[in-house]
Amino acid sequence: MKKFCIRLYISLIITLVIGIPAIQANDISPVGGKIASDSQGHAIYQISGNGIKIGYKLIGSGEPLILLTGLGGIMENWSPALIEAASKKYQLIIMDNRGMGYTTDNGVKFTYRLFAEDVIALLDALGVQKTNVLGFSQSSVTTQNLLIYYPERVNKAIVHATSTNGSAVAAVLKGKPLPDNPTIRKQVKAAMEWKTPLDKMPLIKNQVMLLVGTADTVVGTESSKTLAKLIPGAWLVQFKNGTHHVQFEAPSEFARIVMTFLEINETVPAPSTK
Repeated sequence: MKKFCIRLYISLIITLVIGIPAIQANDISPVGGKIASDSQGHAIYQISGNGIKIGYKLIGSGEPLILLTGLGGIMENWSPALIEAASKKYQLIIMDNRGMGYTTDNGVKFTYRLFAEDVIALLDALGVQKTNVLGFSQSSVTTQNLLIYYPERVNKAIVHATSTNGSAVAAVLKGKPLPDNPTIRKQVKAAMEWKTPLDKMPLIKNQVMLLVGTADTVVGTESSKTLAKLIPGAWLVQFKNGTHHVQFEAPSEFARIVMTFLEINETVPAPSTK
């Protein structure tokens, strides 16, 4: 028994030293030119990357957490309760998607992998090797792509209001009044062409939470349930009666579950075989 305890202790130490990927030790310093300020006085910067100019802002202090907004959204479209709660423990990186807000579009065809490459371009410019990610709606699929193609750049991932079949989502959006905006039309077209490679989901080793409202008529709940079953150890959180905009319908509770997931390391070190 004593030898087992010693081996377990050594295993835990090794896990703590080399098994958990390093997260940003110091706060990120802004790079690029300051081009504006938001309504709260936070500076908005712009960097060049992946063939475009990417607009972003930094709020708070701590480990990095990048917030990626949905179709037609800009960096202001987040629950103030989430921003307030998360920025107390994390340094938030909030960016505009390609062609929206302070981020430009160079005319390249939109794909979710391209959106993921935009995220990586911003992280590279900021010198961030690994970050937590919260992707909403369109950007929940961007987050899927980050987990598939850039898993080493992601610590924990929150996949909020997601879809495994974009054509179904696009069909729903066609019945809704969308702005007559060329970028949004390109976003919808990218959604129509998306299908999650389900065979890759069991290969994901990152800690992932699927978060969805049970009354979400845009994406429904089945995609989140499917991914939760396929991704090893994934959390599935469903807000009863919550719609696609659950972060505004239950702001405190939404912020609380996000923070709970980020703060818990639910991975138990494997016992030593020696």
